[in-house]
Amino acid sequence: MDEVERTTPMEIPGGAPLPIPPDEAADDGPRRQIHLGILGRSPNFTPRQMRVFFIASTAGFFDQYDRALLSLALKQIQAGLHVAEAHLGAMLSFIRLGYILSLLITPLADVFGRRKLLLYTIVGYTIFTALSAIAPAERTFIIAQLLARAFAGAEATIALVILAEEVDAAHRGWAIGLLSAVSSMGYGLAALVFALVFVIPYGWRGMYALALIPLIAIIPLRRILPESQRFEAEARSGEQPTRVWQPMIQLFRAYPGRLALMLSVSFLASMGAGSAGILLPKFLQEVHGYSPANVSTLFFVGGGLGILGNIIAGRLSDRFGRRSMGALFMFLAPLLTIWIYTAPGFSVAPAWTLELFFDTAAGTILGAYSAELFPTSHRSTAGSALAVAGTTGGAIGLLLEGVLYGLTGSHWIAVRYLTVFWMIAPFIMLFFPETAGRELEAISPE
Repeated sequence: MDEVERTTPMEIPGGAPLPIPPDEAADDGPRRQIHLGILGRSPNFTPRQMRVFFIASTAGFFDQYDRALLSLALKQIQAGLHVAEAHLGAMLSFIRLGYILSLLITPLADVFGRRKLLLYTIVGYTIFTALSAIAPAERTFIIAQLLARAFAGAEATIALVILAEEVDAAHRGWAIGLLSAVSSMGYGLAALVFALVFVIPYGWRGMYALALIPLIAIIPLRRILPESQRFEAEARSGEQPTRVWQPMIQLFRAYPGRLALMLSVSFLASMGAGSAGILLPKFLQEVHGYSPANVSTLFFVGGGLGILGNIIAGRLSDRFGRRSMGALFMFLAPLLTIWIYTAPGFSVAPAWTLELFFDTAAGTILGAYSAELFPTSHRSTAGSALAVAGTTGGAIGLLLEGVLYGLTGSHWIAVRYLTVFWMIAPFIMLFFPETAGRELEAISPE
């Protein structure tokens, strides 16, 4: 790695540097780029920013692994728990509703600090994911997964907020995109493991048991993860919320227009995309005759190319703006989803790779917006609200998929109908304010 110029303290409007605690001044060292193989290079990070990036990525990596299992092994879980075909949509919908519970956890990061809550959420979601492995029936599996989603949603939101608050404004989109790409590699790991679903002891249950790995990492994480400089500066200034309900109240009072736009986009996009994504492995196996190994190959190879959309979207949004790039990517994703569920089998793999590229690109930009449009006092709460809106939209979409399945007799026709909601979202995104290259305090002052 090539060493370049020494970093300077982050600045806020008016030229005043954001204060850095004396015990962390050593982290303000020479900037370096991180080489991440096919993911390319990172922005120039200080030692502190490197640590924040890697720890946040680790949290997201295992979160994505956990999420991927339900989709990849859905056919095997359905058989193992004896879930009726007509109940499938409802089961998936209830599990997704677990992200709504994250709204009870995430605001605590605005009161007690990002670092502490990130560590606790890692423990929480890991425990409940492990409990999913020993669930004896459909109901207990749903409860374990619902609670795992609550902690996973809070964890992913807090990790993104920490990174957004630490990196430079000029490269914030790039860093967030890179975070999403590295985190998405957890999905690739799940795809590799899924290829061995008939070999691993206890099949899909054994795959869930592997989620205990994050607990091993929690001890070193506790010692090296720094608290967000912006959170500490706010705490010293006396502007930090002191009661757990304050961030939620501030969220709805401070920028209601921005909040309504962001939640609408997340809700509608997830309403159309949720069923399409989670039913894809089942579709590939039942309609096109894919084996679990074939599905794993597609998700690992095609997914590896598709997740590059995170990085490219981050860099393009830094250069050309979040609004236009986000709307473009979010418009193309549902078009390719319709193609996947209607076109001949030979075109599914390239179409899905492109769809994943555009979908992850749009998600990266929307995630960046959630961290940029709101002040430090309730930034984590805003990110959680975005996740809740997406979860609610996805859950309603899955319920509608079940209704449409009853009317059409086909999950795949139902998925195509639901993309109508997805296509509305990019037009709403055109009304977002532009945030690229601006300091957080300039975008959303307290």
